[in-house]
Amino acid sequence: MPDRPALLWRLGRPSARQEQFFLARNRFVAYGGARGGGKSWAVRVKAALMCLRYPGIVVMIVRRTYPELLANHIRPMREMLAGGFAAYNDARKEMRFQGGSLILFRYCAREGDMDRYQGTEADVIFIDEATQFEERVFRMFAACLRGVNGFPKRMYLTCNPGGRGHGWVKRLFVDRVYKDGENPEEYGFIRSVVHDNKALMAAQPEYVRHLEALPPKLRAAWLDGDWNVFEGQFFEEFVNAPNPGRMGTHVIPAFDPPRSWKRYRSFDFGYARPFSCGWWAVDHHGALYRIAELYGCTDTPNEGVKWEPARIFAEIKRTEREHPYLRGLRVEGVADPSIWDSSRGVSIADVAARQGIYFEPGDNKRIPGWMQVHYRMAFNESGLPMMYVFDTCAAFIRTIPLLTFDERRPEDVDTDGEDHVADEVRYFCMRNPINPRLAEAPKPKPYDPLGIEETDASDHYEIYRV
Repeated sequence: MPDRPALLWRLGRPSARQEQFFLARNRFVAYGGARGGGKSWAVRVKAALMCLRYPGIVVMIVRRTYPELLANHIRPMREMLAGGFAAYNDARKEMRFQGGSLILFRYCAREGDMDRYQGTEADVIFIDEATQFEERVFRMFAACLRGVNGFPKRMYLTCNPGGRGHGWVKRLFVDRVYKDGENPEEYGFIRSVVHDNKALMAAQPEYVRHLEALPPKLRAAWLDGDWNVFEGQFFEEFVNAPNPGRMGTHVIPAFDPPRSWKRYRSFDFGYARPFSCGWWAVDHHGALYRIAELYGCTDTPNEGVKWEPARIFAEIKRTEREHPYLRGLRVEGVADPSIWDSSRGVSIADVAARQGIYFEPGDNKRIPGWMQVHYRMAFNESGLPMMYVFDTCAAFIRTIPLLTFDERRPEDVDTDGEDHVADEVRYFCMRNPINPRLAEAPKPKPYDPLGIEETDASDHYEIYRV
């Protein structure tokens, strides 16, 4: 018989946070934060101990790619469980324990990989580095938590700030903001920091010094586990709330803009993916204000409502007829030039025109377009940007901070992200280009739009203090 006390001695003692992870009883438990917190070790050990204690259960460990599975789990677990505790079948990528329990090693590099797991049932699922996955992948694996053996079904996730899944992990486990049908009691979060990992501190004492030497935003994400900044964030200039002593904010309370400010509409079409329409007011100094938006997304991020073009433009027309910031005003439009494609019949632009909604083709150059958005978001020496967003524009506020760099083209946005708002913002900024703005130690100022009269709109820098 395998020597279980020897195995426990071989595993070592968990840290206080790892012990919390072992004892957590929520249906969904996330464990993460800073780099080097010992999360993969905790996954391996918890999975093995559960299989040893509960005969006949099925456990699944998921990573994005097979090489990651091999390096982070399969090889270490084969070494850890040497001595007859479990037998590994390389063809099936499974590890079977003496009591009949089973660990399935699975990867999901793309959403199509989920098709092979639709009939899989598991009692416990571990998603290692969950922020590498979109929320729909998390939900599809959660559907595999089923069976009739009475064992409580649970899912454990490890995570660091950043990646395409940053938004949904932060919403569910860090911010704890829930939609209808989501039970807050089912979600638990255990924050890890690098100092929890005593083994790493003993083996690599220079690791913390390396993290401390990183640039400020990376240090905040990797060392401190700050979920408000992360590696690879494309629009790292975007600020949702004032940061005292550093800079102002892009997101401001909504107010009725002076009617002398010109109004614009920017549009990006979508059907299976969301469509996005943003309305803008431009003050007398050229600063942009996103004053309203229409975003065609379901409750699932990056999933379109599948409206036909005629319905989209009827809703846009109704909005411009009824919205107090737009009613009775001339609105100029700019859109993705692809909507003028008539190769498959009537173009989308023609459908819009039939509703009395007109656009001019936007400049679709990606890199120059993104640079214009960066220039607009940049703060000057007084802490003032050239783009503001009303706090009612939820789609902009949610999606812009989550966009990441393309791995193959680092000047571009990763198009696998939810980039539809960003695209129509890019078209609008290219219609109104500005020169780069260099900031030196911006100083925060209070923002107070209350009581603004149209006659006061002569000086943007006097009125809009942030």
